[in-house]
Amino acid sequence: MKRKRGLLFLVVLVLLLNACSSTKAEEIQFPKIDRIPPVQGMPMERLTKMPVYDPENENGWQVNLRSKNLSQLDLTSTTLETLQHASFDTDTIWPEEKMPTDFDPDVVMETAKNPGLGMRTLHTQGIDGRGIGIAIVDQSLMVDHLEYKDQLRLYEEGEDVVGGWEQISMHGPSVVSIAVGKTIGVAPMADLYFIASGYCNRTLDQTWDFSCLAKDVLRLVEINQTLPEDRKIRVMSLAISWAPEQDGYKEIVAAVEAAKNAGIFVISSSLEETYGFKFHGLGRDILDDPDQFESYQPGYWWAKDFYEGNRFTDRLLVPMDARTMAWVNGQDAYAFYGEGGWSWSIPYIAGMYALAAQVYPEITPDVFWELAMRTGRTITLDHGGEKIPFGPILDPQALIAVLQEK
Repeated sequence: MKRKRGLLFLVVLVLLLNACSSTKAEEIQFPKIDRIPPVQGMPMERLTKMPVYDPENENGWQVNLRSKNLSQLDLTSTTLETLQHASFDTDTIWPEEKMPTDFDPDVVMETAKNPGLGMRTLHTQGIDGRGIGIAIVDQSLMVDHLEYKDQLRLYEEGEDVVGGWEQISMHGPSVVSIAVGKTIGVAPMADLYFIASGYCNRTLDQTWDFSCLAKDVLRLVEINQTLPEDRKIRVMSLAISWAPEQDGYKEIVAAVEAAKNAGIFVISSSLEETYGFKFHGLGRDILDDPDQFESYQPGYWWAKDFYEGNRFTDRLLVPMDARTMAWVNGQDAYAFYGEGGWSWSIPYIAGMYALAAQVYPEITPDVFWELAMRTGRTITLDHGGEKIPFGPILDPQALIAVLQEK
């Protein structure tokens, strides 16, 4: 009886939310861009001293150099550890001469555009996500950034964006460029379907109402029904999690289930709940090669816990820290982030799934995850004289090679 009631609830929810859609999917002409959100550029600020990274302080953004003028500072004594945790952008003004040893911000930013793990080798072989749709629901998007404007098939805004994220934030362009960016992304030729959501306008106290996100997910399911078989949405990236005590929990769980039933792999911070899959984000020293597996280590925000004994082998590890992304200060602007969060790992996995779907259209989330875990690479970390096995790290080429043999 409980199962029947659950199915009835899902059916009613889908019908109700589809009825609320203001634009019929069958009337869509692609590309569809409903609005060009205003740019929320970051104003330039002159710094009188260099921020110092405090490892005992768990707050992020300790070394925020985005759109900062450092031209009058002497950075020769600035440590690489501080810069390792820094964020800066293409507008950051550095001193002409008094720079840290062995640190070139242009090289660091360009290196961090590489999605790493040998991903670009797959791109040169034509394995780049073409013909596969990636859907993203996130904060308002700069629709004309050079990294992804040609891949953008749809930009709509949920009913709660007004009064919420009406202006472009840094988050939307970041996650999109990781997934489909031309020079940054994992799947640079995939089709992008994007809906901006304000999570019911509760942006100040972070107490989201997930019924709004549920509507956006179902809207994408509806759109997907109208797409040709060779251009379907195969994966959805939601860089957020939900919990039973939060408003709209039942609605978002039902919406994700509807997307799963439509053949869409929904990747979110709640992935363990929705699929039983676990993942985590990797760190990397900013001077190390992103393509070398030995360059990686636990992500900064969870490294301490790992080295203190919380070891695991049941999580798929993908890049997170030390990444360059599309930035809101212009169509060709970029920002580098020394530290990251799961928001950067989720679109990375989504892009990888798009590559897998391109090579093997019959792929399912279960098959993908089992292969990713089985073909993942394990390295050895040397920490305080202790040799620690660390993995499995996603191995894109090994995963694709197995799928090509099917």
